[in-house]
Amino acid sequence: MITHIEGKLVEKNPTDIVIDCNGVGYFINVSLHTFSQLPNSENIKVYTHLQVREDAHTLFGFYEKAEREIFRLLVSVSGVGASTARTMLSSLTPDQVKDAIATEDAVVIQSVKGIGTKTAQRVILDLKDKVLKVEGLSGISSSSSNTNKNEALSALETLGFARKQSEKICEKIIKQNPQATAEEIIKQALKNL
Repeated sequence: MITHIEGKLVEKNPTDIVIDCNGVGYFINVSLHTFSQLPNSENIKVYTHLQVREDAHTLFGFYEKAEREIFRLLVSVSGVGASTARTMLSSLTPDQVKDAIATEDAVVIQSVKGIGTKTAQRVILDLKDKVLKVEGLSGISSSSSNTNKNEALSALETLGFARKQSEKICEKIIKQNPQATAEEIIKQALKNL
């Protein structure tokens, strides 16, 4: 119903903002990611998602359309409410959420407060195909980094390193450099193992 609000930023808090739009103040819940991107200038535009429940109509605001799309996908999953989705987008960037889902990395999703193993698996299962369609995520980059990671892991296993330990280090390397080749991942991992 309300797709975006443009107006004067009256109040800015880490969890919410107030935008004055032609004399009407809109209270909008935001993630920490959006909060950090909002300029301190007076006039701003945020993309919104209106949640209608029996007891409340709640507006959620996002600096980018892509973050709003990820939020909408997350709330479509059974067991993930708006506050959990907002917590996810406060703990992780939208790109980290997309990449974790695309690469089926349940550990990253579980690192968010309030998300357990079953919910993380449900998020991945329900959204894996949908998340690749969200603007800004090319399936090629996530699958190529995943292929490079798998190549690096099998090489490290062949060299005699434990898979669990190697996997943790490879994840860390890929987070720092998502475009790393298998060779670069192996070299960095050998320095850290």
